[in-house]
Amino acid sequence: MAEKQDKDQVIEVTAKDLPLHCPGPGAPLWSRHPRVFLDVLTEGEVTCPYCSASYKFTGEKPKGHH
Repeated sequence: MAEKQDKDQVIEVTAKDLPLHCPGPGAPLWSRHPRVFLDVLTEGEVTCPYCSASYKFTGEKPKGHH
């Protein structure tokens, strides 16, 4: 998963990135905020309420998710 670098950039995530949380493990220390888990499967897209990072789900949904 790529980290947020540009305010207008959309971060694409796949089933291997689930459960999705922000900030990601590679986020620089200065950009860290409390970890929040995000439901990207319901709408296909989600925005972090802390930093406004935009995530978009691509690929096939994992089995067992609705």
